[in-house]
Amino acid sequence: MELKQRITQMAGLMSISGYETYDRAALTEQLGDIFDEVITDPMGSHICIRRCGRPGAPKILIDAHFDEIGMMVTQILEGGFLRVLNLGGIDTRILQAGEVIIYGEKPIYGIIGSTPPHLQKPDEAKKLKPIDELFIDTGYDKEELEKYVRLGTPVGFLPAYTELLGGKLAGKGFDDKACAAAAVHALAGMDRADQAGDVYLLLASQEEVGLRGGETGAVGIDPDYALVIDVTHGSAPDTKKDEAFPLGEGITISLSAATDLRLTRRTVELAREAGIKFTRVVEAANTGTDANVTQLVRCGIPTVLASLPLRSMHTYNEVLSISDAEELVKLISAFVGDTRIAEDFAR
Repeated sequence: MELKQRITQMAGLMSISGYETYDRAALTEQLGDIFDEVITDPMGSHICIRRCGRPGAPKILIDAHFDEIGMMVTQILEGGFLRVLNLGGIDTRILQAGEVIIYGEKPIYGIIGSTPPHLQKPDEAKKLKPIDELFIDTGYDKEELEKYVRLGTPVGFLPAYTELLGGKLAGKGFDDKACAAAAVHALAGMDRADQAGDVYLLLASQEEVGLRGGETGAVGIDPDYALVIDVTHGSAPDTKKDEAFPLGEGITISLSAATDLRLTRRTVELAREAGIKFTRVVEAANTGTDANVTQLVRCGIPTVLASLPLRSMHTYNEVLSISDAEELVKLISAFVGDTRIAEDFAR
């Protein structure tokens, strides 16, 4: 399977924060026989285990959070309209006219409605409506809609994907399922004998609402060392050079007090040896990712963070470069297969 197809398939699954198990059967089908075992823990994180076949081998954790941003129904109105609240940090500037799926008793298609400029008061046109003042138009009447939708029902963006020029891909859910797909792709292309240890791919839950599944999942796995993979900001005309990174020029590796300095140095060396395109980025005390909590598990887990640049993060048309995703695949393969790191960090 091509990496692009794997990314869109995984990103297309419904995994809104708190509902990561909704499409578990479809996820299991996508993973096929790549892993020996897939466990879903009480927090809703999926732990995918691929053993190397050697007794006493170190445990290597790859963390890619599986949850995505979404909404939750707060009101069902006359005329089949819904009010919602933000779940996980949606950029509300892009919501009006967005296409969504309401995941009730059956999936229902909806459009986030807007008041036409012709009907707005002069002061309204200059203001951004908060999400709780927007509405979703379902086409149902209230009585029929209430058969399928209840308060608290999750709402997600329509999984539609567009190829842009220059090897770019746009759509929902790339944060962070594009990285999860890269990890699956890397392991699918490796012989087990080439693994430096047993690999535990943690598809962590509830990262977008507080780094929760990354912490509990790492406690359960208790790895020897960890690579956290997440997205970072891709550069655009309205971003600063030191805050966002060009698409098509590779991945980033974080330099931070929230990650292990020695493991980070070794990973940088490994990337250079493998000819992987990367940029070092300083995130002094806070990476904003599961790396913040992984390092604190039990007596401390040596952790390194690598990230995939992503434009328009937390919207329904996030944009990534396939070539950057391929560089991430290379790094994961090299990291998992590096016996020197395994020897240095195995307990």
